[in-house]
Amino acid sequence: MRNPFQSEAEAFSFVLVCVGLFALVALAGILAGGWAALGVFVVLAAALAAYAKREPGTADETVLSRSGGDRRRILVVANETVAGRALRGEIVRRAGDGANVLVVCPALNSPLRHWASDEDAARGQADRRLLDSLAALASAGVHARGEVGDADPLQAMDDALRTFGADEIVISTHPPGRSNWLEKDIIARARERYPVPITHVVVDLERERERAVSKGAAS
Repeated sequence: MRNPFQSEAEAFSFVLVCVGLFALVALAGILAGGWAALGVFVVLAAALAAYAKREPGTADETVLSRSGGDRRRILVVANETVAGRALRGEIVRRAGDGANVLVVCPALNSPLRHWASDEDAARGQADRRLLDSLAALASAGVHARGEVGDADPLQAMDDALRTFGADEIVISTHPPGRSNWLEKDIIARARERYPVPITHVVVDLERERERAVSKGAAS
């Protein structure tokens, strides 16, 4: 059965559809009376139930859709930690044989801005973090490409895997206690969803900044 609340985007779309359906029922009631409104409601409810029962495409089909090429493909998913040293080191190590790397940075957004469909600021910030990460990787010898993804990390992975058949996925988060993704159990859910190896990299940005400051003071 399809879960209409699998991501924030799908939940928002589902609410909009429901509002539209109730508007049609109300309009039918005004124009043709209560029985007509009831008939419209029954038909629309049946259609909505049929949609919800549809099975979504399997993750296997998505992950295995490749566009050719023999190079190993690595999908990296990270948000605020995308330019972290720990993540960069892991990518460099894994891509040392010339792997094809795609870095996806989901656009963080507040619930209020999301419901208001105001995502420009969030996407702008994600784009800047992504560019910094790609530049750091390039300086380390890894020429990756990147894209800003959906605010929901699982949806962002789904979107990326439709055109990028990954052999493995690297997911980066803040440490436990500071990571919204860990609170939502994103790592475990991704491992259940995708039939490829998934590596979880913890990036402690505060500690990395402290080490950089200490190193600068020492020199």
